[in-house]
Amino acid sequence: MQITRQADYAVRAVLHLARHGDQRVATNVIADEQHIPPSFLAKIVSQLSIAGLLHTSRGARGGVTLARDPKDISLLEVIEAIDGPIQLNECVGENGVCSFSDDCPLRPVWCEAHEQLVSRLKNTNFSDVLAQNAA
Repeated sequence: MQITRQADYAVRAVLHLARHGDQRVATNVIADEQHIPPSFLAKIVSQLSIAGLLHTSRGARGGVTLARDPKDISLLEVIEAIDGPIQLNECVGENGVCSFSDDCPLRPVWCEAHEQLVSRLKNTNFSDVLAQNAA
């Protein structure tokens, strides 16, 4: 399983903003420093803004800031704002579809792995990531 390039860029953009606190950052600066194509970043910023994770402002003094404190934004939120809900396999989740039904010996493995991944991403916020990076 691999997250999309767009989700990876989104995580890096949010991490970049988390490093700058409440300071507005121009999208061209984020694009340049994080090696994200500017047109791609514009789409990502729009999606993250719609999800309530970023505030954007236009104009000469415009830019992007986090809508919430970095400790209140999880990796899961950012990834799901871009890619939608994480699902390791089609049988995992509320509406899991499995042609082998409940008799499948692999379903519990997929479900457990899914729960662990989602839990880890949900419980890791951007303050945590910054703190680990500083250590």
